[in-house]
Amino acid sequence: MNAFSEVHELLDQYFDTLYYCDIQKFDVVFHPQAIYATADEAPLLYRSMPAYREVITQRRSPASRNEQRRDVVDSIEFAGDNTAFARVRCSIGERDFVDMLSLVRTEGRWHIIAKIFQIIEKQGESNALR
Repeated sequence: MNAFSEVHELLDQYFDTLYYCDIQKFDVVFHPQAIYATADEAPLLYRSMPAYREVITQRRSPASRNEQRRDVVDSIEFAGDNTAFARVRCSIGERDFVDMLSLVRTEGRWHIIAKIFQIIEKQGESNALR
């Protein structure tokens, strides 16, 4: 499998992690030292992976609410053999998200090392995912 396919597979698992609140996939997708942040909260929201993992563990999954899946990969860029960037979009509840994911390949496997995201509150039909 080539690097593009490997990253796309990781992104599919990432979307599954969020939609199903799947902790086993969470542990595969995110590097243990990854960061999670948004400037859309005041003050800046920053979480370590253990803190973010706890949020996912306690969240009622979009799947359990029968929410429509809206997963979009806008772009994947490579800086080298072990570094990549993905811009993706998804919906959870009343919010759309634009996620900027920094990726690293360690021990032959891709992981998300940073998730920086924009929150877009839905107003009627989703604008972010059109």
